Amino acid sequence: MTLEFGRAAPYDPAMPELSRFFGIIIRMYAETGVPHHLPHFHAHYQDDVAVITIDPVELIAGSLPRRQRRFVEAWAELHQAELMDNWRFLQDGQRPRPIDPL
Repeated sequence: MTLEFGRAAPYDPAMPELSRFFGIIIRMYAETGVPHHLPHFHAHYQDDVAVITIDPVELIAGSLPRRQRRFVEAWAELHQAELMDNWRFLQDGQRPRPIDPL
């Protein structure tokens, strides 16, 4: 399965859902034992997907409508420590913890 940035991918069990709010789904990809990009997460909204780094909270690929992007950025700022914890859990082969919605 290929992810075309800017378009949502079908459900992938290797990319667990961390949170859901205002129609936005937050997911994080697990790639154990393989070097990965900067710590980041994927935000899905309708047919759009954005890839956002955790520290700093910045869009690095894809897109979201302006309002949804602002929601995601605000949520990520509030939950930055939990996002980093989940990044470490997933890279170590552990289950991520759910994160409260916005």
